Amino acid sequence: MKGTKRSIYAVTTWVHRQPPKLKGFLALVIGITALLFIRMVVHDHDNLFVAAEAVHALGITVLIFKLSKDKTCSGLSLKSQELTASFLAVRLYCSFVMEYDIHTILDLATLGTTLWVIYMIRIKLIASYMDDKDNLAIYYVVVPCAALSLLIHPTTRHQIVNRILWAFCVYLEAVSVLPQLRVMQNAKIVEPFTAHYVFALGVARFLSCAHWVLQVIDTRGRLLTALGYGLWPSMVLLSEIVQTFILADFCYYYVKSIVGGQLVLRLPSGVV
Repeated sequence: MKGTKRSIYAVTTWVHRQPPKLKGFLALVIGITALLFIRMVVHDHDNLFVAAEAVHALGITVLIFKLSKDKTCSGLSLKSQELTASFLAVRLYCSFVMEYDIHTILDLATLGTTLWVIYMIRIKLIASYMDDKDNLAIYYVVVPCAALSLLIHPTTRHQIVNRILWAFCVYLEAVSVLPQLRVMQNAKIVEPFTAHYVFALGVARFLSCAHWVLQVIDTRGRLLTALGYGLWPSMVLLSEIVQTFILADFCYYYVKSIVGGQLVLRLPSGVV
């Protein structure tokens, strides 16, 4: 076991020393390999979306445990939690009026727990909230998403307002974790529970991305056609890929830290 850990640590250390272009290429190769493996192992790719929601819920459970046990919200971004609640609320509304299914129930449960986390940070544990570190302006995230949703949205037969709101929640979900990454970058040190939570988000985003990519492959592109025409189908897929790569760098340092036996994750400059 120790030999395996040493080998993995040696590989991660070697990767860390490589230039950015080679790192990007290696990440692409690993991503494609993981997709091929998932395609062989998971026969019903709809289960990937359910798994993504389950992992996200697991990450929130870790947060609840942290807030309940440690009685501190240090290291958590209130803005990220509020953005998460926002896109979940919009997606829930769209699900009710456009396509009610099992995902609606999962989103409802996740929204409930997210609202509880927001309540704990805003009310119960406000004294430990790192307001000075949570300094990414919300409008830098929300305004571009809103503008993009007005320009590029689904071309289905639903009402135009609902279509714009659906696009908005897709774009907002892709970048909702940015304030949390900013907090961690400002703090430089990430305590275990927060690191576990963000890693769970990374895994959830990858599973969701894998679901979309494999569905497109399995249907030979017909899924994109079913989503509508114009730029919208491509933007859905691009949003899934973007939110996966946003967290890829953090996940790399997380795995390296765990393999190295470090309970506290230290982030170098430039991870975000």
